Amino acid sequence: MELQQLRYVVAVAETNSFTRAAERCHVVQSALSHQIARLERELGARLFERTSRRVRLTPAGAAFLPAARQCLDTAERAAAEVAAAVGEVRGRLAVGLIPTVSAVDVPTALREFRRRHPHVRIGLRVGASEDLAAQVEQGTIDVAFLGLPTTVRPRGVAVQELARDRLVAVVAPDHPLAGESAVDLRRLSSEVFVDLPAGTAGRAQSDQAFAAAGLDRDVAFEVTTADYITRLVGQDLCVAMLPAAYAPQLSGVVTLAIDDAPTRVEYVVWNRFSPTPAATAFLSIVDIPVPHQPAGYPAGDAAH
Repeated sequence: MELQQLRYVVAVAETNSFTRAAERCHVVQSALSHQIARLERELGARLFERTSRRVRLTPAGAAFLPAARQCLDTAERAAAEVAAAVGEVRGRLAVGLIPTVSAVDVPTALREFRRRHPHVRIGLRVGASEDLAAQVEQGTIDVAFLGLPTTVRPRGVAVQELARDRLVAVVAPDHPLAGESAVDLRRLSSEVFVDLPAGTAGRAQSDQAFAAAGLDRDVAFEVTTADYITRLVGQDLCVAMLPAAYAPQLSGVVTLAIDDAPTRVEYVVWNRFSPTPAATAFLSIVDIPVPHQPAGYPAGDAAH
């Protein structure tokens, strides 16, 4: 069994096509098909069902695919570790972030990282804090920037608090509140809101604040991006609450202080056992030191 064969299997599984897989792997289709057939003979099972109209994984192929991906990831990690040992950072860097991250200028940090380490491939994933933290723990994301209520702290990952920030109200320019300097939760509770989906960490900080004050509110709109929150508010369909440090990025809306505003905590998290050389290098750029740990060993107090 060879790594190249595993790459071919993964490519076919992801493209559902031997032709597209061969193009992705920069080989002729006959060579790719030959290598997969050879692997199937070695395994004693067919990995793909091939018809004139489609290609799909067999049950054996579906069972084989996660292990194939893990083998390729391990091989790539080994090559990255060797490169790091001789002073060069290679491999991949997957960074996750919430839409409203403000404690770190992620694009600027990535620009500096790319300048220093041009051979690293970079992937960005924008999502909800709880999902990003889970992906860091599982190893599918290297570093993530989260925003959580003060009642929640990331678990299962190495974590560093970056900043604390109060939420502000966001309203349309012609909204009756636009001329006020500040507002409180009781006044806001009479408004129609747009917010992140129920159950997410970004939503929880607002829900908990209103519940603690004994207030109900009408969240008529649920969206997954801060950009769309702003666009709906700008149409005077609703009001919103967003972090104060993020507010300067907004346009077409008015922000005002909330006297009894909830607080959000921003964190950076990474794998607590064995951060990749690329992850360690990126964290150093944002001034987060990561003690060196041999692969497979816990990172001590950093995991708490």
